Amino acid sequence: MKIIILRISAIVITLFALLTLFMSGSVIFDLFGIRAKEGNYVLFIVISNFVCGIIYLVAAVGLYAQKKWTTRLLILSVAILILGFNGLLLHISFGGLYETQTVMAMIFRISITMFFAGVSWYYLSRQPIIGKLS
Repeated sequence: MKIIILRISAIVITLFALLTLFMSGSVIFDLFGIRAKEGNYVLFIVISNFVCGIIYLVAAVGLYAQKKWTTRLLILSVAILILGFNGLLLHISFGGLYETQTVMAMIFRISITMFFAGVSWYYLSRQPIIGKLS
């Protein structure tokens, strides 16, 4: 069961990574006219999403190969997203332009990344309590 959950997680996070890289890369590099369609995007959020997309791809390999370091990578991604989200909140509080959907998308992205970090921790990194007592 463990291997099935890790493989499905690897596939889902790969798809999420590819979508993230396509969308954020299209905004950063102004591909396919997506930048104009995005409205008031916040560049540092787009860049943090792009970086996390790369991390997601590496984490997908780690999940598939059942490597313990995957958990640390996903926690790093959560930290990047939380820092970016806090920056977004500051940007908003100082009157910066933004799209309301960006706030919801960041909450969703942080939640998804935390979920996969939890899956990675549970199946790859946690230590059995019994082994520590003896």
